[in-house]
Amino acid sequence: MPKRKDPTVDSDDEGSSGSDVEIINVDFEFFGPRPIDYIALKRLLTQLFQSDAESFQVHDLADLILSQPLLGSTVKGDGIDSDPYAFLTVLNMNVHKDHPSIKALASYLLAKSTGNASVNSTLQQLIGPDALSSSHHVGLILGERFVNMPVQVIPPMYRMLADEIDMANEEAILTNTLQEEPYAFTHYIILSRLYRLSATDVASLNDEAEAEAMSVGSPKPKKKKKRKSLKNATDVAGEEDSFKPGTFSFHLEDDVIRKISTLTLDYDFSNRQTRSEDGGEPLGLDMAGRLMVIPAEKLKDLVTLMTEEYPLPS
Repeated sequence: MPKRKDPTVDSDDEGSSGSDVEIINVDFEFFGPRPIDYIALKRLLTQLFQSDAESFQVHDLADLILSQPLLGSTVKGDGIDSDPYAFLTVLNMNVHKDHPSIKALASYLLAKSTGNASVNSTLQQLIGPDALSSSHHVGLILGERFVNMPVQVIPPMYRMLADEIDMANEEAILTNTLQEEPYAFTHYIILSRLYRLSATDVASLNDEAEAEAMSVGSPKPKKKKKRKSLKNATDVAGEEDSFKPGTFSFHLEDDVIRKISTLTLDYDFSNRQTRSEDGGEPLGLDMAGRLMVIPAEKLKDLVTLMTEEYPLPS
């Protein structure tokens, strides 16, 4: 049975251009993770970790997510047996500290923070070897979605996750097993992505936008999506007529998460693709990783902020 059926969400068709935007009504459903989702979860995890995905044994990580069928959600559009378009879950880094994927992720994130002594010190206190052996547990929130999935599916997923954690902890209190409860967290670490636009990127994108606009006889250049991976990126940038250089959240909800995060770390992927430095065509979107830390007691505040920022259509 689905966890919850979401009201219709309008999503723009990526094949559309200019002002002729086709509106597609999609009825999304939320389900708990199921074994049938294994391949799709691996694909989404690879999308999340990009070129560094192989370092984290995503096949084992997918299995770990599936071992918690009562926690976390997937979003599907064609019934329970279809592939998920998105997922969200939380994993206890202390309980699973010896799992190969969690062990690799903890080491990787600590290494990425070595350039900032303050950030590294904080992360050592959260996910360092001694910290992961302590009674102060940290939840690793992992989530990813297809590029053309509307951000409005995210607040319900976070709300359900918070509710499921609360229910697990309430049951533990009633049974006097809270100290053994793997979901009694002090902090959450949320992993996501960002992208950067250099001056070269901007010049190329704006030149293409102008050329495309002129080719259809438009008197004013309109911003175009050069790559599908810029779908969320251009949403963040807004509706201006041109791209601008800078660093941007790949997913819209990350800007809300950052409002209540106590620590944010942006880092390059270890196996990032070498980009053109001679003024030629950049080799793909310049992606990087982002880590955000929030206190556990702020999770419900995050849900409220997300719901207000990205409400379901009425």
